Amino acid sequence: MRVALLSDVHANLPALKAVLEELDRLGVDRIFHAGDIVGYYPFPNEIIREFQAHGIITILGNHDRAALHANASGLNPMASTAARWTAGHLDENSLIFLRSLRPNLNVFIGALRASMFHGSPRGDDEYVYEIDADEGLIDRCGCRLLVLGHTHIPYVVRTSRGTIVNPGSVGQPRDGDEKASYMIFDSTKDVFEHRRVEYDIAKVEAAVFRAGLPDELSLRLRKGE
Repeated sequence: MRVALLSDVHANLPALKAVLEELDRLGVDRIFHAGDIVGYYPFPNEIIREFQAHGIITILGNHDRAALHANASGLNPMASTAARWTAGHLDENSLIFLRSLRPNLNVFIGALRASMFHGSPRGDDEYVYEIDADEGLIDRCGCRLLVLGHTHIPYVVRTSRGTIVNPGSVGQPRDGDEKASYMIFDSTKDVFEHRRVEYDIAKVEAAVFRAGLPDELSLRLRKGE
């Protein structure tokens, strides 16, 4: 079974569409997303329609929760501004969709038991970087594959108990590469392929400007940070 692992799209429509176009060419059995569908960028309703149209299986991230409940506490000022903007622009379809999501997911990918959390099994807001990914997290969820998001930085860590993977961010990479980041996992071969996709950043920059969102949201896309 071949599946795509995505995370942190953050309402960046051009980035998601570029990834989905590539997946259409490559072909995968299912698409999973580890949270933060919205937040930061100004295409929340369009993004959610893409998720629905492509049957993307997703969980709720901290930015999704902030926009859904119009509560930006715990976010930095720039993220808070974007969360409040998003909360004011979600249509009824988007609200219904976000309300339907769970904070975590247990699923079989082929014969492999997998769990997906946005931050970590200990909390949605915890950042688990590669150096922090250890067997204790695997033991806590009782899985063989643990998929995380939130950091926007990709990695694959194999332990004696199982594998911890973060596909990076589709919508706002923070590993110094501006291209959208995601992974393909082949459960039969037990192989992870990290892929990068170019997209039209200028379209996002123009939309950020029109929406009156902070300029830094555009600037960091060019820097991949």
